Amino acid sequence: MTEYGFLSLLPPVLAIVLAIRTKQVFVSLLFGIWLGWLIINDFNLLTGSFDTIQALVDVFKDDGNTRTIMFSALVGALIIFIQRSGGVEGFIIKISRLLEKQEQKKAGNNRVIVQFLAWLTGVLIFVESNISVLTVGTLYRPIFDKLKIPREKLAYIADSSSSPSSILIPFNAWGAFIMGLLLAQGFENPFATLFNAALYNFYPMFALGMVLIVIFTKKDFGPMAKAEKRALEEGKLLADTAQPMIADELTEVTTKHGIKPRAFNMIIPIAIMVLMMPVMLGYTGWETALENRPSASFLDKFFYAVGQGSGSTSVLTSLIVSLLYSMISYKIQGIMDLKEMVDLTLKGIGGMMPLALLMLMAFAIGAVCKELETGIYVAEVAKGWLSPALVPFIVFIVSCFIAFSTGTSWGTFAIMIAIAVPMSQTMDANVHLAIAAALGGGVFGDHCSPISDTTILSSMAAASDHIDHVKTQFPYALVCGSITAFLYLLIGFMG
Repeated sequence: MTEYGFLSLLPPVLAIVLAIRTKQVFVSLLFGIWLGWLIINDFNLLTGSFDTIQALVDVFKDDGNTRTIMFSALVGALIIFIQRSGGVEGFIIKISRLLEKQEQKKAGNNRVIVQFLAWLTGVLIFVESNISVLTVGTLYRPIFDKLKIPREKLAYIADSSSSPSSILIPFNAWGAFIMGLLLAQGFENPFATLFNAALYNFYPMFALGMVLIVIFTKKDFGPMAKAEKRALEEGKLLADTAQPMIADELTEVTTKHGIKPRAFNMIIPIAIMVLMMPVMLGYTGWETALENRPSASFLDKFFYAVGQGSGSTSVLTSLIVSLLYSMISYKIQGIMDLKEMVDLTLKGIGGMMPLALLMLMAFAIGAVCKELETGIYVAEVAKGWLSPALVPFIVFIVSCFIAFSTGTSWGTFAIMIAIAVPMSQTMDANVHLAIAAALGGGVFGDHCSPISDTTILSSMAAASDHIDHVKTQFPYALVCGSITAFLYLLIGFMG
């Protein structure tokens, strides 16, 4: 049992409850971080408060955290660039022409087509979940707005097509991280193990399928149904009390006067960012590949290197390369001069400051949860009353709760795979099923948690109110999660 016991649950749980009740995510997270350090310091107000400040500073000691926060800020520059260059307007024109053709055919399914395209885009950009979310939000927000599709729906589609596809198609940083965890558990071929586990990873499959069902049946339920009604009948893309996660200066930028809108001014920069990801993963992991696979072929080394590469380095570098290309391209086209580029970059970064601050606090509360051993405490409590038939079901439920409480699916994977694998092996349960349950539970909890970085990014990319996104997505995630839990229970007793 851990040192702090039940107290270790209080910071993340109270942060989540406060965020949902008050809709003040910053204050709620800060309170959770502060409470955590109070607990660690035996409720000494002075020491706990000083340690809270230091914990926020210490976030930047981790290179990966710093790179992620830099990416969150700089991506605002790319968003504003492609809007000002006429790239977004050009893309909208292309899609509008497609929709006009559908109208001429009396198809009447414009809203369905656009939502499906948004889902498909999110799935195809499986190389990195954050890039997937940001791309879907940037590309489709203007079109969704035009068709009176609520911002909450865009956030839901972006969120529920990103991490599920990233974990099911593991040729990315997700796969690299999970294979590293499996390697640490003694699996000689972690890729094969992950592939076999993917067959039982029901939640992301259902999450992807649920989006399609909602799109094609046009049957929303829960808060999303109210949002759809509001958007269609009142023309309100956001609720009256909504506080969009992105600044107005990023959503209200229009094409520069006198510039012809061209879709390629948006498509090429985003394509460069996406395609650079596997290249950078291979580059950052190449040295490790040379050490561990000296006699392998180039392709074998490359794929191994991709699995060992740095996700945060790859994401940030890919974004910077895309930005540099955009600057050079727009300069050659005569769209912008250097001064305007610098001004737009600063404006874009300024618009993303709320997100960067939220990411800072999300990392800080994750750190205090690690210090309190919140996840380990939950796992240890559950481990005492498991039977082989219940292993996949309980692993899924516990993973859901850990990810929901801490806001991190990757942190949940690290905790639960280390417990689920030896537990299933010792109790003669299906190890692939247990691994899948840990992974699926992590994604489910991440989808439902208001302090999850992916959920935060989805709200930001869609320019939606963050808590409204959490509330509207939750019923859909809960349906998929409940079916998944039932299947794990059924398979556990049948197997």
